[in-house]
Amino acid sequence: MTTTQKEIRSLEPWFHNIHLPDGNQTAPNHFLGDFPFFKWKKIKKSIPEDLTGWKVLDIGCNAGFYSIEFARLGAEVLAIDVDVHYLKQAKWTAQKFGLSDQITFRHMQVYDLVKVEEVFDLVWFMGVFYHLRYPVLAMDIVSQKAKNMMVFQTLSIPGYEKMNIPEDIEFTNREIMKDPAFPYMAFIENCFAGDPTNWWIPNHQCIVSLLNNCGFRLYEIPEDETYIVFKDSTKIPDFSSWNYSEFLSATGRNWQEEINAKIKKK
Repeated sequence: MTTTQKEIRSLEPWFHNIHLPDGNQTAPNHFLGDFPFFKWKKIKKSIPEDLTGWKVLDIGCNAGFYSIEFARLGAEVLAIDVDVHYLKQAKWTAQKFGLSDQITFRHMQVYDLVKVEEVFDLVWFMGVFYHLRYPVLAMDIVSQKAKNMMVFQTLSIPGYEKMNIPEDIEFTNREIMKDPAFPYMAFIENCFAGDPTNWWIPNHQCIVSLLNNCGFRLYEIPEDETYIVFKDSTKIPDFSSWNYSEFLSATGRNWQEEINAKIKKK
């Protein structure tokens, strides 16, 4: 057994099977197959081949497969995860590729991004949404960090039913909410697939509507449950049009001071 193989074993278990420069793989017997390479193979067609000068945010980076791919395309990457074990794997893997200078790893929750001043050309938001107890709050935060493109993936309710969402739903027209295509998320009270951190599973229209509401337009769906979206200036949410104090309070900011400061500027 080589030194690299011993290091791979010492860092088990792996959820990303990463093909290392020396030919070794981190999880060659992965239960999903060559994961996540087979997903990347489909999605990368929607990603520019040259990301030089781009800033990329990888939310829930795991062992760093995608962060490494972005760095190899020339991007500077901020990779975050809440799992210290995954971050240890990711830092080790980045060193093996000689990409440590291009990737910054941080032990962070998605909600902590509200404290990050940077904005990113590409936000990679995959495999995280359905693990969040406060998903819409997370989406509001993430939407303010994306200035151009986002790749969003979530476990979802089977099907791609869609509908034209009314501008205003009348109080007496709540029957529309029974339509299978109406945007909704199923709440998981206990466990899903044996995992107690699976909280919400949205349907297709919920994903599209939520992305629209957060200022994105759908470009394409290159892989099942994966949405390529771009910032749309005609959809940018006007936070002052709803209870912005709720967002400020939920993110630990002094909403009285910030709103009063805005009023004084006017």
